[in-house]
Amino acid sequence: MPVTDPIADFLTRVRNAIHAKKKYVEIPSSNMKVKLAEILKENKFIRDFNVVEDEKQNVLRVHLQYIDGVSSISGLKRISKPGLRHYVGKDNIPRVLNGLGMSILSTSKGLLSNKQAVKEIVGGEVICHIW
Repeated sequence: MPVTDPIADFLTRVRNAIHAKKKYVEIPSSNMKVKLAEILKENKFIRDFNVVEDEKQNVLRVHLQYIDGVSSISGLKRISKPGLRHYVGKDNIPRVLNGLGMSILSTSKGLLSNKQAVKEIVGGEVICHIW
């Protein structure tokens, strides 16, 4: 069944897996989802990820991280949706929970966290907030 918003599907599957205390979650793979997983791993929100090759479609397996039984991810929120895009300039890049969380932006230099976007001095579409 086709999904109209694959990024929201990615975030929802991760959110549901965290609530169910799963060790990992499997998501249909795409280049954007792999890059999202890379950013989450760099910022220590997930333990690891890998792409499992299949005949029909590759599957992205995201290994969730728990510290003393509590997930590293407290919350996920989709900001820019297919019906309403949310763009920010280089001077208005959002901070999440005063720097404890992060935003992920789609920029001309690829997907970047809010800290990387500030370093690169670029704005773009705010994909989601993670804390």
